Amino acid sequence: MYRQVLDPVAGSLAWSSLLAALPLAVLFVLLGAVRMRAWTASLIALATAVLVAVLVYGMPTGQALLAASEGAAFGFFPILWIVINAIWVYNMTVATGHFDVLRRSFARVSDDHRLQAILIAFSFGALIEALAGFGTPVAVTSVMLIALGFAPLKAAVLALTANTAPVAFGAMATPVLTLGKVTDLDSDTLGAMIGRQTPILAVFVPLVLVVIVDGRRGLRESWPAALVAGAAFGLAQYTTANFLSVPLADVVAALASAAAVVAMVRLRPAPRPAPVAGGAADEPTPEFAARASGRDSRAETARAYAPYAIIIAVFVVCQIAQVKDLLDRATRTFGWPGLHLTDPSGKPLGLVTFTLNYLTTPGTQMLVAGLLTMLALRVGPGRAVRAYGTTLAQLKWAIVTVMAVLALAFVMNASGQTITLGTWMAGAGAAFALLSPVLGWLGTAVTGSDTSSNSLFGALQITAADKAGLSPVLMAASNSSGGVLGKMVSPQNLAIVAAAVGLDGKEGDVFRRVVGWSLVFLAGMCLLSWLQSTPVLSWMVP
Repeated sequence: MYRQVLDPVAGSLAWSSLLAALPLAVLFVLLGAVRMRAWTASLIALATAVLVAVLVYGMPTGQALLAASEGAAFGFFPILWIVINAIWVYNMTVATGHFDVLRRSFARVSDDHRLQAILIAFSFGALIEALAGFGTPVAVTSVMLIALGFAPLKAAVLALTANTAPVAFGAMATPVLTLGKVTDLDSDTLGAMIGRQTPILAVFVPLVLVVIVDGRRGLRESWPAALVAGAAFGLAQYTTANFLSVPLADVVAALASAAAVVAMVRLRPAPRPAPVAGGAADEPTPEFAARASGRDSRAETARAYAPYAIIIAVFVVCQIAQVKDLLDRATRTFGWPGLHLTDPSGKPLGLVTFTLNYLTTPGTQMLVAGLLTMLALRVGPGRAVRAYGTTLAQLKWAIVTVMAVLALAFVMNASGQTITLGTWMAGAGAAFALLSPVLGWLGTAVTGSDTSSNSLFGALQITAADKAGLSPVLMAASNSSGGVLGKMVSPQNLAIVAAAVGLDGKEGDVFRRVVGWSLVFLAGMCLLSWLQSTPVLSWMVP
């Protein structure tokens, strides 16, 4: 049995926090400054976390290693289980040539690569986030951008940057529902509050995307379309989250944004931009090479869109209450063998409980969508198995990275390192409103999941709010809204997108390109959270 300690260094939260932050400092320095491969950096950071847990926090070595093993298992199921099956579906579309048809269909909407970045990375990515979440949107949209002629590094940066505003309502609002459970606050009220923060972020994200694609000229020439796309997304997300349905917020927002981009293209043709550097995926597959310069038939175009229509249909059906309850009967929950943890007050930690939701996890639903895709694209079993093997080979280092990072997160959580950092920040009093999003950002940066960040810090946000006389709803929502900005720098997502675009070993290059935008957005969210805690914007708090 291990009982957590929050201030093991001289009874001081401040000094303890310095050592508690050491694994994260090691991870980001190795990634950003040393440019080490993500899987190597993650393993070294994991070893650092274990050493801090054992030597500083006094955690038994066996308990630390068991916590790491549970984190690694959680990294594979459900997180990697989702990503692997999503990339498998994509690889089948590549193998059959239908991805080339999809590419040409998007290209016919506009040949302006700045608008293509908004349509695919932002709007389409938000739809994938709404349905599957985790690392699926960055993997799928980055390879789609490469197929349209974007260089791999730029495609990765665009996909990660775009995957911000939709995250809090991703996977049918799983982060919001989780936040409601850990805080005992109404999830609809939390969703409404988050829906008054992230829509403001959404307005600016497409503007940043056109800057990444084409610099100042891109902003000067494309800002109307970018602004309309962001405003349409933000307005739809706000309206849906506050008045219609929290789980459907991203679905409605993604469709509204895509419709706005298409309408802008029809009403206001953009200036022809300079061409962008192409990637390897820009070459059409032999099966469809003959049609590269022509128009595809309606039947082939419909077949190219079929996998995504199937994914939407499967996920929507699985969200029906009766179907969800039926599938949930297969869920099994058990305590992680040998792991015995309590919080500082002696209460057992829920961290030791592991859930195997075989049928309700999006990964299994994505697998079902893949099997249906085989029928729609007429893919035989042998070809599908080869595509799955290709997927596993493509993601091998990402698999190691994700499992190592989640092992790191579980060791930090189990030993008390993460709570030490959060408790120290919560001592800021009224100024905590300014720091609340930072806590969420930190949680997502470590775990790669806004859901996990809410599980980790949701209750702490409520405690800090009560002590400082702040709104519990605002602080809990700020945790989730700040968390969405940590996703783009999470080693988990860096590894997934690097594997998808063929940049294994160059995760540090991607990290350096996105960390600045992540911090700029975070500063804006901190300012918004603070203003909402004051009379200036307190009217925005439900």
